Amino acid sequence: MRRLYHNTLSPTARKVRVALSEKRLEYEIVIEETWVRNESFLARNPEGEVPVLEEPAGAILCDPSAICEYLEEVYPDPPLLGTDPRHRAEVRRLVAWFDRKFNREVTEPIVQEKLLKRIISGGAPDSRLIRAGRANVHTHLKYISWLIDRRRWLAGDVLSYADITAACHLSLIDYAGDMPWDEHPQAKEWYALIKCRPSFRPLLAEVVPHIPPPRHYSDLDF
Repeated sequence: MRRLYHNTLSPTARKVRVALSEKRLEYEIVIEETWVRNESFLARNPEGEVPVLEEPAGAILCDPSAICEYLEEVYPDPPLLGTDPRHRAEVRRLVAWFDRKFNREVTEPIVQEKLLKRIISGGAPDSRLIRAGRANVHTHLKYISWLIDRRRWLAGDVLSYADITAACHLSLIDYAGDMPWDEHPQAKEWYALIKCRPSFRPLLAEVVPHIPPPRHYSDLDF
């Protein structure tokens, strides 16, 4: 059986999980708490980060971008990277936007302070970082709205890794209770389409022990 080494608080692990489901590939999840040293896991990925994909024949793939490119080459249906060179370039650009810029400006300060810190150390969150993440998210939601105003999906006419990547990051901010959806109705409408997809619903059913999400988090109609 194909295995995905995963942690629900990792946006990139979420992305690979959704991609596997979109491509209708069977897999089992192995939960990996990357903050706890695990020699068996380090043997698979010396970097010690999720996601890691272990194929049925034994091949082990690390790094979310490498995994997604691999899935696109080996399992091209349905295409998630784009349908032509220009489309693929735009998908890759937006994937980098959310995995780098959004992650740095929003996901890391909010998820690290409000969720991971409670799990790992029980320490008090840094309110300055949380406020910065909450302020920054508006810029990104405005950008999503701008894109959706001009396209059916973020990168073009079809669902792609751009949508999956963005939605996986936003889902974690939503879990933390820091998504100002009512101020960005166009982005909210786009996210609702992602929430309703069968590939995405299992993410919304997962709960971090002792840290429940807001009531609307798993509600497909908000």
